[in-house]
Amino acid sequence: MSEPNELSVDVNVTEPEVAVVTVSGDLDGETGTSLHHQLANQIVHGRRYLVLDLRAVPFMDSSGLNIIIRASNETKRLDGSLHLAAVSDVVLRLLDLTGISVTTPVHASPEDALAEIASQQAAEPEPAEGFHPAQR
Repeated sequence: MSEPNELSVDVNVTEPEVAVVTVSGDLDGETGTSLHHQLANQIVHGRRYLVLDLRAVPFMDSSGLNIIIRASNETKRLDGSLHLAAVSDVVLRLLDLTGISVTTPVHASPEDALAEIASQQAAEPEPAEGFHPAQR
C-alpha cells in the first residue's frame, strides 16, 4: 500500500537530448525532492528538453512551482526548454495565477510538446564540430 503523499516519477528518454517525465501524485514540499532529483539527473545527462506530463498531479503547492521554475531556468541555460503537458484544471489555475504558464509552454499532451520541441531543434543552427551544448 502506498503512502498518501507518495509521488511517482517515470522518465522516458525519447532522444539523446529529450526526456518525457511523467509525474503521478501530489507535488508538494514532502514529495517534490524526488522530482527535483530526477529532473536534475536528466539535465546532467544531457537532456536539454524536458516534458513534464502532469495529467496525474491533482495538487501542487509552491514547492512544486519552485521545482518547475528551477528546471525551466536550467534548461534555458543550456539553450533548451521545459514544457508542461496534460495539466489538470486545478494545477493550470495555479500556473496561470503565478505567471508560470506565460514563461513555460503548456501543451494539451506530451505528444504536442514533443512536436514543438522537434520544431525548435530543427530551427537550431548546427553546433561546431566537437561541441556539445552540455559543455557550457
